[in-house]
Amino acid sequence: MACRFRGDVSHRLLVVFVFALPMLCGGTAWAAQGRTRAANAPIVLDATTTILIGADEPLPVMEAARDLASDFEKVLGRKPRLVQRPEEAGSPTVLIGYRSTLLQGLRSGPAGSPESFSMSVRQAVWKGAPRSRVVFLTGADMRGTIYAVYQFAERYLGVDPLYYWTDHVPARRPTVEVPASLNEAFPAPVFRYRGFFINDEDLLTGWAPGRREEHTGIALDVWNKIYETTLRLKGNLAAPGTWIFPDEPQIALAGRRGLIVTQHHAIPLGVNVARWPENVPYSYGSHPEILQRAWKNAVAAYAADQDILWTVGLRGLSDSSYAAFDPGVGNDDNALGRMIGNAMAEQVRIVRSVRPDAAFITNLWQEGARLVQQGDLAIPAGVHAVWADDGYGNLQDAGKVAAGHGAYYHVAMMNGRANQLAGATHYLLVNTSDIRPVPMTIQAVMEIAWKGVAPGSAGSAAGFYRRWSADQFGGGAASKVAAVYEEYFKAPARTTSAGATREYGDQLYHTEARRMVTTALLDSRLYTIASQAPPWVPLRRVDAALPGSGPVAPGEWLRSTVNTEIEQCSEAERRWDAVWQKAREAEALVAAERLPFYRAHVLTMIAINRQSNRLLLQLANAIQAAGAGHTEEARKFVAQALQACDEIRQAEAAAEYGQWKNWYAGDWLTNVSRTRQAIQLYAQHLDDPRAPLPSPLLWDWEAYYHIMQYEGDRSVNVK
Repeated sequence: MACRFRGDVSHRLLVVFVFALPMLCGGTAWAAQGRTRAANAPIVLDATTTILIGADEPLPVMEAARDLASDFEKVLGRKPRLVQRPEEAGSPTVLIGYRSTLLQGLRSGPAGSPESFSMSVRQAVWKGAPRSRVVFLTGADMRGTIYAVYQFAERYLGVDPLYYWTDHVPARRPTVEVPASLNEAFPAPVFRYRGFFINDEDLLTGWAPGRREEHTGIALDVWNKIYETTLRLKGNLAAPGTWIFPDEPQIALAGRRGLIVTQHHAIPLGVNVARWPENVPYSYGSHPEILQRAWKNAVAAYAADQDILWTVGLRGLSDSSYAAFDPGVGNDDNALGRMIGNAMAEQVRIVRSVRPDAAFITNLWQEGARLVQQGDLAIPAGVHAVWADDGYGNLQDAGKVAAGHGAYYHVAMMNGRANQLAGATHYLLVNTSDIRPVPMTIQAVMEIAWKGVAPGSAGSAAGFYRRWSADQFGGGAASKVAAVYEEYFKAPARTTSAGATREYGDQLYHTEARRMVTTALLDSRLYTIASQAPPWVPLRRVDAALPGSGPVAPGEWLRSTVNTEIEQCSEAERRWDAVWQKAREAEALVAAERLPFYRAHVLTMIAINRQSNRLLLQLANAIQAAGAGHTEEARKFVAQALQACDEIRQAEAAAEYGQWKNWYAGDWLTNVSRTRQAIQLYAQHLDDPRAPLPSPLLWDWEAYYHIMQYEGDRSVNVK
């Protein structure tokens, strides 16, 4: 997790260097179709279409078939019948499957590589049913068959894989034609594991909270849509939440949809350390048996048939370094690396004692990457290293990424960068946060996860922007909207830290604003509530520090920060104003039926970040003016900052139409309302210094206090 930037953030597309893979699936020509005119005519799918799927196909394939029936209903106005016997099928028929006895004589050659698939028109002959042509959707395995179904829906029915999030309804038609010559094979994907991490899920939780009886933070019907979207984008992996327990229902649901489950890097093996019990030591150095019991209990809590890619590692209780919880390794990287390596080896042993064929990854996030780079952490054999970006798109591998490795990539954080993955095609987990604000970048990265990027094709972002814009907003708007995206990613204020340039996101604007107000009014030591830690963890002191100079007095921090924000945000204001103007001009070219999504996806995202930049700038101006004794001028700046807060809320309200009513009700990470309260308090002090002072508390990641409410007082089982 890092400072989030709401809105699509693929400044440049993720670049993956891979060798071309051979086409291994289903390329053998089918039996001759005959040379008659009827045989060469397209198959015309209409309201009488049936979908034939054998009763012996697995549940996830059945679920995909039901989705296809719903897709047909959107296009043709009527849902096809799903039948399981050929004699029940009419003409035309779509045949789905990979292992059913119905497929005898229809498949030729080997099954192909895992997850490969094909779409074709075949001549089917079944006992008790007339000879007929069918649209045949099949794969080398379960997921390959699912991908065939969704590929057909996208190609021939015009269903957007992200339709649920983009409000994209396919055009109504009386018929759908499939060419008789259809015989298309799709090779196995480039990345072995590809999927979503639903992380920092405040908007989803506030908009669609799980019902009490569901025992999950997000409603299960929304989880079902998340998994459907993952599969439509040809993903096979889900990390279904941040601080969760291994027996939560969305985990089992992922399995029923055909997805592999993995864990957040901070909860190895599924141990929800943010709910570690009070008065129980958390130390692998002094009490290894306690953590071993917790790991064993977590492994046992998963269903026996759950397909899992196990995450191993050792971190602290609130997504922080383990070193902060064990004095024995606190200042010794070599000792810390050895302890983490030993913990990972023990975790592998525990899992393999009950699942001998288990697969493992470890996420090298923050100190994990540093320890590997220094040679202090040796990853156990059989565990694949996953290099994380820093939340700003900068991969933390320091040139060590290699074949057999993977990437953990944020698209809902601050910025997207052109990471060089050097053949690391084992695993790609996309941190999607709440999905709806970032569908464009999700699609871009998932396309790369499936197909890779050919050597020499870097710099294709502009082409992707145009293709996305044409698909979503119409060809007439494509070039103008693509130009808006180009400028959008250049607009944020920038800061430099440790030699890397990092753009501001809406969350940073607001956390910085609230800290500035608190420091201006108190000029004293501040503390933070670690909302990602167990409730009993004590407050943490927040030390004021400046880049390159270390700890400083609060007043010095404030003066320096105010000057920096005035400089950075003033420059950014011109860029935000320019991109806003371009976006409003492009609005006139957007297809009428796509205007609501354009306004929610483009205008609202720009408005949130533009006005967040404005409020931070005007607050900094106010604090500077007040410090110089210009109180009346400070009041004017504060009024403008408050107006910016109000305009953010107006922009958010405009995006809360239809099913998205109350979408921003769970805005607990950026937390515009809390920012407004802080600025209003500062305004009161300008009028009356006797006004109540704020608490010296900065609520660190407040969202998780709300996101985790459904867990009640539950804690990790360490017995």
